[in-house]
Amino acid sequence: LSRNQYEYAQEQIRQRGIADRCEVRLQDYRDLRNQGTFDKISGIGVIEHVGRENMRFYFDTIAGLLKDGGLMLNHGISSVDPESRAVGRGVGDFIGKYVFPNGELAHISLVLREMQAAGLEPTDMESLRRHYARTTAMWAERLEANGSHARALAGEKRLRIWLVYLAGSAFAFAQGWINIYQVLC
Repeated sequence: LSRNQYEYAQEQIRQRGIADRCEVRLQDYRDLRNQGTFDKISGIGVIEHVGRENMRFYFDTIAGLLKDGGLMLNHGISSVDPESRAVGRGVGDFIGKYVFPNGELAHISLVLREMQAAGLEPTDMESLRRHYARTTAMWAERLEANGSHARALAGEKRLRIWLVYLAGSAFAFAQGWINIYQVLC
């Protein structure tokens, strides 16, 4: 639900001349029910914000929006604890207060169960944890290298929050405290 990301995507679609084949909407998934069907749907970093309680509704909505034979890609950070408990060590408190309020990480088994209960068939799954340890470390390095520009755009406090978040995420992925999966249904 980012206007900046939406406008960037719209510009990329326009520049590439694919507006006849591609559509991006600035819209909440909950507002899509009964608005047609789609060939493909991707949920990138959405599941962490849906929450465990709303996961069934989320996947039911996705299943209802897919055409027969359509594909859904779910890409999201997950808990490594089968009970989906928080990481601990104050990590969740920091992220909840400063980065992603009300975010919640579910174990992949819960995600798969809720997908299947909604009638989605997982056909491929990949853990990207090891890749994301390096990816988030590189994001932190690049943000730090461009700190003066980021500081001018967002302020010192926000810059420091994101440096801590990205470096902490890199460490958490490297330690196996969290995971990230892509599941194709």
